[in-house]
Amino acid sequence: MAPLLELLKRDRRYRLQAYVFVYEALEYAHRVLGLGRPQRSERPAEEEDIGLPEEAEGEPAEQHLTGQELCEAIRRYALEQFGYMAKTVFNQWGVYTTSDFGEIVYNLISIGKMSKTPEDRREDFDNVFDFEEGLTRSFRMKLPP
Repeated sequence: MAPLLELLKRDRRYRLQAYVFVYEALEYAHRVLGLGRPQRSERPAEEEDIGLPEEAEGEPAEQHLTGQELCEAIRRYALEQFGYMAKTVFNQWGVYTTSDFGEIVYNLISIGKMSKTPEDRREDFDNVFDFEEGLTRSFRMKLPP
């Protein structure tokens, strides 16, 4: 947790809850939406320096999502968790566009808490969906039967 606390001190744009939510949405993408495909990731230099194990030969590769897939998982998970208030919650956490999710993910990569492939770019998170359209207008209340 110490690297994350240092990150929060260094970059004050986003609240801790935003970082936690990105992790939860990644799990939601794998478990509920079935997104992700096996792919080897790049290990940040910091991760190698602190002695974290490399992926062993024959060990399964992690389930990788693109920036666009992760943004869609975040959108769907947010609607499930917060409903019509999703945009408001994100705004309270300092998140106003999908580009902010890219900043959060790449901050986590920089401290070794997430990984990326050589094809991944921070810009993959830019303009994936409009918050007003994707979080507010697309919300549909589920009524009990």
